[in-house]
Amino acid sequence: YLGQWYEIARMPHWFERDMDYVRAEYSRRPDGRIRVVNSGTKDGKEKSATAVAKFKGDHSVGELRVSFFRPFYGDYRILALDQNYTQVIVGSSGKDFLWILARTPTIPQEDLDRHLAQLKTWDYDTTKLEYPRQK
Repeated sequence: YLGQWYEIARMPHWFERDMDYVRAEYSRRPDGRIRVVNSGTKDGKEKSATAVAKFKGDHSVGELRVSFFRPFYGDYRILALDQNYTQVIVGSSGKDFLWILARTPTIPQEDLDRHLAQLKTWDYDTTKLEYPRQK
């Protein structure tokens, strides 16, 4: 799961408003936590934010606590991950936060349609999703 991911779709949030070319880079820190660097472009300027993530429990479960503003942590849950680790759906304990991420800047429409169908079965309102531009 470590490495770079591109944002394909997201639920709208103030911290990503009008952001395009959004990427997330995950790397392991010496203390075992995960370094998260989210970056993107807003108004033609590159912006980035760095966070630390720690496992909520068992490292194989895919539940993390992420903090951009310590001591405040938010839920980060891997809801679905394809077998090749190339596409993922990430959410939180509620329905307010949601991202579709991929290892490539774009994904085939049939993959996106499959993800959207899955999200609907989980009662997500997919009409609210935003689709940032990617390079």
